[in-house]
Amino acid sequence: MSTSNRGRPRTFDREHALHRAMEVFWAKGYEGAQLTDLTAAMGINPPSFYAAFGSKEEAFREAVELYRGTVGASTLRALDAGGSVRDAVEGMLLQSVDNVLAAPGRGGCLLILGVVNVLPENEPLRRLLIGIRAETAARLQERLDRAVQEGELAQGTDTRALTMHFATVMQGLSLQARDGITREDLVRAVSSAVRVLDLHRGPRGADRARSKRR
Repeated sequence: MSTSNRGRPRTFDREHALHRAMEVFWAKGYEGAQLTDLTAAMGINPPSFYAAFGSKEEAFREAVELYRGTVGASTLRALDAGGSVRDAVEGMLLQSVDNVLAAPGRGGCLLILGVVNVLPENEPLRRLLIGIRAETAARLQERLDRAVQEGELAQGTDTRALTMHFATVMQGLSLQARDGITREDLVRAVSSAVRVLDLHRGPRGADRARSKRR
């Protein structure tokens, strides 16, 4: 029997176990999730856990990638699906609301709240999440830049500032969800946040606004 299989039950389903690990990390964060939490959720013992994942850190990294490919991907799909830039950004933020409220436990986003206390030994994981959030911000800024090029937003619009505005809103939604704020209030916050785009309308954006009012 190979080392990778030693100590694991014959019915072990690694994919299912990874999903359970993701749920535990999502609910408790990396530092809050104990080995006993992970093994209990997976229905395995510690030797089986280490045989499957090698370490808690590696299990977290894999869980983050799973989250990015499933739950986390939905926000970028919403950003890409929107017709106007306002619809795209609002759709992204509303999907973020749904995601943070769907979290097991107290709510929130794994990519935002996964590593909070940042013990020195966890610094690589903090940098991992920072990098992922930066990638999301870059996708958002690309959409805003395209809106400027297409005339939806005015020439000279500070898309970097708008990107930081909406990235901050997304992080705030995660924290507010963890504090128990209702979906209704989170949706109202999103509606207020996207109104900033109305201040930067370009010719095409103004035309769209007029057509909606007719």
